[in-house]
Amino acid sequence: MAAHRRPRSRTTPGGAARTARTAWTIALAGAATATGFDGTAQAEPQLTPAQVKAEVDKLYQEAEVATEKYNGAQEKAEAARRRIRTLQDEAARMTQKLNAAREALGSMAAAQYRDGGLDPAFQLALSSDPDRYLDGAEFAERAGNRQAASVAEVRRQLREIEQLRGAARVELKSLTSRRAELRRHKKTITGKLDAARAHLARLTGGERALLDGRADRSASGARTALAAPGSAAAQAPNARAAAAVSYAYTKLGSPYVWGATGPDAFDCSGLTQAAYRAADVSLPRTTYSQIGAGRRVSRSELLPGDLVFFYSGISHVGLYIGNGQMIHAPNPSAPVRVAPIDEMPFAGATRVA
Repeated sequence: MAAHRRPRSRTTPGGAARTARTAWTIALAGAATATGFDGTAQAEPQLTPAQVKAEVDKLYQEAEVATEKYNGAQEKAEAARRRIRTLQDEAARMTQKLNAAREALGSMAAAQYRDGGLDPAFQLALSSDPDRYLDGAEFAERAGNRQAASVAEVRRQLREIEQLRGAARVELKSLTSRRAELRRHKKTITGKLDAARAHLARLTGGERALLDGRADRSASGARTALAAPGSAAAQAPNARAAAAVSYAYTKLGSPYVWGATGPDAFDCSGLTQAAYRAADVSLPRTTYSQIGAGRRVSRSELLPGDLVFFYSGISHVGLYIGNGQMIHAPNPSAPVRVAPIDEMPFAGATRVA
């Protein structure tokens, strides 16, 4: 048996040099990846506390946009559920009427069968009392007309019930779509809030306290610039606006919870809706709808009780209380509080009551 021989490698002219250069390049690239050319591993750039705050504020604002979309989808889902219940109740009533009409038709059919299936006119013609023939024939004609009308009524009721069932199927499809929309918006909201929490977790305790202290001083300064709640309510254009302002003052310190409308937690549009609900005024659920719920007013015309809206997408709302201040539910990092309306991009205002 011939001995196995390792094949002799062949190198083309210049190949050795190219091989050496390739190996050096790979080694250099690996070293650059591992050390960043300076002997230390590359890391994500460290953000300053101010940059973290800016990023967190951006994430909160994006989460609020998704929250308002969630609220809108929730409102539409509730409307679809109410319509389905109404359609189901109407279909049940129609079914009861249909069953009664069917029983009446069944009684007529049974009577005809017992009488041999003869036309009522022939039965009366063969009656032992011919003098009553004309009266009886007229009655038979009326009975025939009533039977035909009963059949037509049953058919009509069957059509109506099928229409109600068809409408219920449409509403159920809409409800299913809204539920899927709710899940999408909820995923977006929780993702944004988780990212904000992750950014804040990178700060030291001192940096976090510094940012919180700035916010507290801003809120405290806004509060000291205010008149008493009763004075702010007195400046409202009417009793309903005054009642809304008074309610908002009682909710200072309540936690922000997205999707909440009170009485113990709120998101921004949930707070304004609850404030006016306490004043016997029904507001829509979302900021997008609330801005159209009253008469638009300019910034220079603002009075306590007016709704003030922010950002180009109308994604945040507060309740104006005078002196350039509002009460609002800011975001998960802060409770319901007093704040200047200048702290966010002003988009418009509405006088509801």
